[in-house]
Amino acid sequence: MPGLTAPSDYSKEPPRHPSLQINAKEPFNAEPKRSDLIASYVTPSDFFYKRNHGPIPIVEDIDRYCVVISGLVENSKEFFMKDIRKLPKYHVTATLQCAGNRRTAMSKTRTVKGVGWDVSAIGNAVWGGAKLVDVLELVGIPKLTSVTQFGGRHVEFVSIDKCKEESGGPYKASIPLSQATNPEADVLLAYEMNGEPLNRDHGYPLRVIVPGVIGARSVKWLEAINIIAEECQGFFMQKDYKMFPPSVNWDNIDWSTRRPQMDFPVQCVICSLEDVSTIKPGKVKISGYAASGGGRGIERVDVSVDGGKTWMEASRHQKRGIHYVADDANSDKWAWVLFEVTADILHSTEIIAKAVDSAANIQPEKVEDIWNLRGILNTSWHRVQVQASHSNL
Repeated sequence: MPGLTAPSDYSKEPPRHPSLQINAKEPFNAEPKRSDLIASYVTPSDFFYKRNHGPIPIVEDIDRYCVVISGLVENSKEFFMKDIRKLPKYHVTATLQCAGNRRTAMSKTRTVKGVGWDVSAIGNAVWGGAKLVDVLELVGIPKLTSVTQFGGRHVEFVSIDKCKEESGGPYKASIPLSQATNPEADVLLAYEMNGEPLNRDHGYPLRVIVPGVIGARSVKWLEAINIIAEECQGFFMQKDYKMFPPSVNWDNIDWSTRRPQMDFPVQCVICSLEDVSTIKPGKVKISGYAASGGGRGIERVDVSVDGGKTWMEASRHQKRGIHYVADDANSDKWAWVLFEVTADILHSTEIIAKAVDSAANIQPEKVEDIWNLRGILNTSWHRVQVQASHSNL
C-alpha cells in the first residue's frame, strides 16, 4: 500500500514499557501487571495489552496512505486520512478484550493451544475517529442496511500486516453489514486513542474498533474494507476464535460447525491480589474489573472471602464521582466497570469474584465446564488464594 508497509522481520519493532509481562516476542504479545491494569478507569496505551500476529507495520508517508472500500457496492472509493478526518469525529469509550484472556488458567485443567495470557489481555480506552456508518454512506450504503442492492451482507476489514496463519497474507475479519451501518453500534475507524494518535502497536495510522466484540474483530493497520456476500473466509474467522465444547479435540474438530465468536461473555477478575498472595490479617481491599459484551452493563459483582460459602456485593464505578447504573444513559455502555469491596480476612482462604450483567447472564462456576481446545472465553469464577501471616510482609 502507498505510504504503509508491512515488514517481513522484527528488526523495526516499536519500544514498549519495560514492566509489561511478555508472553511472546515474535510476534510481540504482552500484558500489564494486574495492579497497573486497574490503576485507572482509562487504560494508558503503554499498559494496554499488545496482541500482534506479525511484525508491526511502518508508516512511511501518511499523506499517501489511504483505505480502499470496494466489493458489492456501486462504486469503489479511496479514503485518505484527510478525508476521514473531515467526517464528524466521535469519541467512544470501549473495552477491548482478547478472546484468549485468562487462557493460562484454563490450560491448568487441560492443555490448550495459544498465547498464554494471564488476566490482563483487556483494556479500556477512549477511541476517537469517524463512525463507519458515515464512511459507508459515502459509497452509497445507507444507515441501517442489512444487504446492499448488489448482495453485500458483511463488511470485511483487511490489515496490511503479514501473518504466518494466513501464509504470509494479511490479517482480516468481518462483521455483519447490519452492525456496521447501525449508528448505535458505534463502530469506528479510529485514529486516536486516549486523545493521542494511535501508536504503532495499536494500529497507527487507522484501525477499526468494534465495541462489545472480541478484540480479534477490531482490525489494526487498516488497508481495505470489502463489502462481501458471506462472512470473511480468513483464518481468524474460520479456523480460530470459535467456541467448542469440552468434548472436541484436535482429532475430531470440524471448524465449519461453529460460527465465529463475536460478543464476549460476562467477565470479572480480581486484580488487587495475585493468584497466591500473602496478606496481613485484617481489612483487605479486593478490587478488579468486570465487563460484558454487546453493550450490556454490569448489574452486580459478588465477592466471597470464604471459598464461595457466603457472598457480599461489591461497589461498582466507571468515572469517579458519577454513580454507575447498568445500561443508564450516563454510563459508558461499551466499557468495563471497576469494582471494590473491603473485607475482614483473618485466616488463609480463597477469595472469589463473579459478575452478573444486565441481561442476568452470570459467569460459570467451573473452568472445566467451559474448557475448549483453543482456550478462549475463560469467564469462570475468578479465584485467588490468600495466606494470612502475622510476620512482616
